[in-house]
Amino acid sequence: MEEKKFDSKTIIGLALISVIMIWMLYNNSPTQEEVEAEQAKTEKIASQEKESDKTLDTAKVAAADFSNLSAKDSLAQLQLQNELGAFAYSASLASASEHETVLENDKLYLKINNKGGYISEALVKNEVGYNGAPIYIIKDANATLGLQFTSENRILNTNNLYFEPELTDTGDSKILTMRLKASEDKYLEYRYELPNDSYMMDFSIRTSGLDGMLNTSQPITLDWELKGYRHAKSITYENRYTRLTYEHEGKKHNKLSANRNGDKTVKDVSWMNFRQHFFSSMLLTDTPFSEVRLESENLVEDEKVDTIFTKRYQAQMALEAKGGELNYNMNMYYGPTDYKIFKKYGRNLDKAMPLGWGIFGIINKYIFIPIFGFLSGFLPAGIAIIVLTILVKIALSPVQYKQFVAQAKMRVLRPELEAIKEKYEGNQMKIQQETMKLQNAAGASPLKGCLPALLQLPVFYSLFTFFPTAFDLRGKSFLWAEDLSSYDSIVELPFYIPLYGDHISLFPILASVAIFIYMTMTMGQNLQAQPQQPGMPNMKFMMYLSPLMMLVFFNNYASGLSLYYFVSNLLTIGIMLVIKHVIIDEQKIHASVQESRSKPKKQSKFQQRMAAMMEQAEEQKRMQEAAKRNKK
Repeated sequence: MEEKKFDSKTIIGLALISVIMIWMLYNNSPTQEEVEAEQAKTEKIASQEKESDKTLDTAKVAAADFSNLSAKDSLAQLQLQNELGAFAYSASLASASEHETVLENDKLYLKINNKGGYISEALVKNEVGYNGAPIYIIKDANATLGLQFTSENRILNTNNLYFEPELTDTGDSKILTMRLKASEDKYLEYRYELPNDSYMMDFSIRTSGLDGMLNTSQPITLDWELKGYRHAKSITYENRYTRLTYEHEGKKHNKLSANRNGDKTVKDVSWMNFRQHFFSSMLLTDTPFSEVRLESENLVEDEKVDTIFTKRYQAQMALEAKGGELNYNMNMYYGPTDYKIFKKYGRNLDKAMPLGWGIFGIINKYIFIPIFGFLSGFLPAGIAIIVLTILVKIALSPVQYKQFVAQAKMRVLRPELEAIKEKYEGNQMKIQQETMKLQNAAGASPLKGCLPALLQLPVFYSLFTFFPTAFDLRGKSFLWAEDLSSYDSIVELPFYIPLYGDHISLFPILASVAIFIYMTMTMGQNLQAQPQQPGMPNMKFMMYLSPLMMLVFFNNYASGLSLYYFVSNLLTIGIMLVIKHVIIDEQKIHASVQESRSKPKKQSKFQQRMAAMMEQAEEQKRMQEAAKRNKK
C-alpha cells in the first residue's frame, strides 16, 4: 500500500482544523452546575439499576473480597446470600481472609491461599536461576486453578471464594484439605498430600452433600493457567524449549508449537505438562478428562523488552459429575524437567522430555543419558562432556576408518578419472558411464564414503537434542563457562546484533575454527583437483558456511553443546592425521585397487539397471545427433 504524503498546505489545514475543534469544545463545555446536576442524575440511575439486579434469579459472581463483612451484619449476610446462595456460608467463616497455609518438604515449598484454595507460591528448593535468584514456578499471581460450576442458578468460580484449611502431618507426608463449605457437612474439597522428598503430590477434587445443589446439566470446568517465569540468561534459547505437552487417548503424546500461538481441543487427556525448559508444572489424572481445550501464547516478541515471562499456558478441562457429585483423583508435579526423575514416577512422563523422535530418542534414553549420568556422578560436568565425546569417537572410529579408506581410494583413482574427463570432454553421459565402470572395478564407489557419514548422523542429532535438555548441566561451571546449560559469554557488547545477540561466546568460536580446519582437510584437496560441476552446490561456499552458522547460531546455545562440538572436531582432526600418516598406506591401497580391477566384478542388480539406463540414454543421444546431421 502506497504511503500517503502530506504537503505543507495540508499540514497547515489540519492544524487549523485542530485549533477550531479545540476552541469549539472549550466553548461548549458544561458549566459546574450542569456537571453536578448530571452527576446526581447518573448516581440515581445507578442506584435504581443496582436494586433491580438483586431481583435476578441468576447471578455470575465476580471477584470480590468478603473478608471485611461481619457474619452478624444481617445486611451483609443478605448480600452474600443473593450472590453466593448456599455458599454464602463459606464467606461467613473465620477462614474468609487472604490467609496462606504452608506445605513443605525437602524439595518443595508451597503456599496455598484460602481464597481460591490453590497454590499461590511454589518454590523449587536447592535450585537457583541465572542471576542467583530462587526458582519460583508460581509467585505473584502468575498462576491460577479454578473450578467454575452452576449452583442454585448462580455461576460460581472457586477463584473468588474462600476455603477452610485443615493441615495434618502423618510423618510420611503432609495433608492439606481445603473446603469450600455450603454448610458443615456440605462442601467442595481440594485435597493436597505432599510426601516427604518428592516433587509429585496427590491432588483430588471431590464434593460431599452437594447432590441437587450442583447443577450437573451445566458445564463444570476446571481452568488451569500459568505464565512461565524466565530462568535462563538467554530468554530466546529458554523459550525454544518451553512447550506445552500432553498425553491423550491412551498413550498418544503431542505438543503445541514452541514458536507460534495456538490452541487445540483434545479428547481423553490423562496429563499435561506446562514445560518451562528445565522446570515443569504437570497435572495428571486417574480419570482422563473427556475434553480439554489447550492454549499456548508466546510472550517473547522482543528479547530486549520481554524479559520476565516466556509463555502463557491454559487448559480448560471438562469435569463430569457422577451421582450428582464430583470425584477426581489427580497428581501435581512442580520440579525439574529431568528424565531420571520423570522415569522414576512412570506414567510415560519421559514423553514430556524433548529428546528427539524415533531412533534419536532411543539413543538418548538408552545410551547417552545413562552414560553421562554415570560420568557426571564422579567427574566435573565439563570433564564428563569431554570423556563422553571421546567414548563417542571411539565407538564411531570403525565407521570413520571406512570413510577415510574410501576417500583414499578415490584419491588414488583421481588421475584416471581426470583422463576419462579429457577423453570424453563434452559428453557428460559417457563420462559418468566410464567413471562408474572404473569405480566399480576398483571397489571405490563414492557411496562407500558417504554411507559411513550417514550412519553417524543419528548419533550427532541425538547429542544435539541431549545437551539442551541435560538438567545435570544447570549451574555447572567449566573453565570460563559459569553455566554449561547456558552460553559462555566472555565479552558483553554495548549493542545488539540480530540473530547473534549482545555478547560473544568463546566455545562457539573455538568449535567454528575446528570445523573449518576439518572441512579444509577433507574438502581442500578435492576442491583443488576437481573443478566446480555445473548445477552442483558450491563446495567452497559450503566450507565457509558451516563454521559461520556454528559461530552465529550457537552463540546463545548451551556452552556444553559447543564444548562437545569443539572437542569432537579436535578429535576428528587428530584421528584423520593418524589414519592418513600412520594407518593408511596409499601405495598399498593403490596396489589393492589395481588388484581389484584385475578381477572380474559381478555387478549388482541396481548397478546393472543403472548401466543399462545410461547405455540407453547414450544410444538415444547418438540417434538424436544422427537425425540432426541427416536433416542438414
